[in-house]
This record gives sequence, C-alpha cells and structure tokens, in this order.
Amino acid sequence: MDTYKLLEQVKNGELSIAEAEEQLKKLPYEDIGCAKIDHHRSLRSGFGEVIYSAGKTVEQMRAIYRSFYERRENVMGTRASRDQYLALSQEFPEIEYDETARILGLYFNRPRQTGCVAVCTGGTSDIPVAEEAAQTAEYFGCRVNRIYDVGVAGIHRLISKLDDIRGANCVIAVAGMEGALPGVVAGLVERPVIAVPTSIGYGANFQGIAPLLTMLNSCAEGIATVNIDNGFGAGYLAAQMNRLAGSKS
Repeated sequence: MDTYKLLEQVKNGELSIAEAEEQLKKLPYEDIGCAKIDHHRSLRSGFGEVIYSAGKTVEQMRAIYRSFYERRENVMGTRASRDQYLALSQEFPEIEYDETARILGLYFNRPRQTGCVAVCTGGTSDIPVAEEAAQTAEYFGCRVNRIYDVGVAGIHRLISKLDDIRGANCVIAVAGMEGALPGVVAGLVERPVIAVPTSIGYGANFQGIAPLLTMLNSCAEGIATVNIDNGFGAGYLAAQMNRLAGSKS
C-alpha cells in the first residue's frame, strides 16, 4: 500500500475518510486464509511484496492476486508456470507472463525506469536466470542493459562491451560451468558486481555448486554472491544499489 498516495487522495477529496479507514484496517497485513499479504512492505522497505509462485495452487494464486487487483496495486510473481498463467488470465485478463523468466505480473502503474543495471551472462543457457534478474530490476524501477553471451571462453566479446558495462551503477553477472565471469568483470570495472551462479553445466558442475564456489572464492574485490539460480535476489539487490547510487543515468 502506498500510504502517502492514500493520504493525498483523502486530502484532495478523492477518497473519503471512511474508505481510507477501511483500507488502513488491513495494515500491517491482510489475512486471506492461505496467505498474509504484506501490503505495508513498500512503506517499510521501499519495495512491495513479490510472490514466489512455485508450489502454490491455482486457488491460492487467485486469492493472492485478487487482493492486489482489488487495490489496483502492482504485483509480480516469480517462478510461475504457464498453467498458473492460463488459469489466472481468465479472471485477470490484464495479467502478463514471460515464459523465459517465469514471471507473472499485474501492472497498473509501471515505475519510471532510471539509472542503469547491466545484466551479463556467460552463455545463452544462462538467459532464463538473467531475465528473472533483469525483469525484477525493471519492476523495481531500474533501466536495464542486457549484455548476453559474453563468457570467458571468448573473452573478446566481453572486452568489446566494457564501455556499456562501465556505464551502469552495478553489474549482475550470471554464469554456470566454472562461473568465472563475475571475477573477470569485477577486475575490469569499478562498479559493484552481483554474482549469480546457475545450474548450467556438465557433471562436475554439481548443479551450480562449482560456479557458486568459484564466485565465493574469487580474488577480485567488490563481488556479492547470491544463491544458485537466484535471479530474483540479484535483481532486488541491484535495484537497491541503483537507488542508492542516486539513479544516475
């Protein structure tokens, strides 16, 4: 809930005191039975609640999205399936789904995108995790520059994009296999690097543990590492960094 906007609506006569009181009754959260919706989160942390969709039934998803829909509040769900999208689109025709990122969103007021976050991948197979990161950052108001398939196996590709990467306030580097990309990027730019290991790779990759250990043990400074395949966590952290940087273009 945007409390400032709510108070402005009361002040301007767009909303009655009784209507505002009814909305405030649901703070700090709304209990809908299957979930407790944290409409107050944006006031506390600056960013609204995001729904982790995996494992939720269609009925649970409908109830959660209905809570946001009735308030005309943006809501984004991560790790959503196409079946969830098809079911929810019958009730919410405005809903959008990106199959690559597995993001399911209702957007009433899209934020103005400012600053810049660079999202880089080692290879094309890392793009699904990178897109989760990129679209999360965009959802929270960042302009995103996608720089895909610039892994260290052909490092000249990365070198050719350094000016673009250096123009960002922070960099998300997504890689599987041995996970060398974030360390190389951090050694070439003066921006903080968020490392995202992916589960892409052959047997000794151990479903992402190998790149995770590479990123945690990198000798390059200025790297923060999130969990395996955690594009959402990387995008959220990047949005916070971008905001702290003053949203410089």
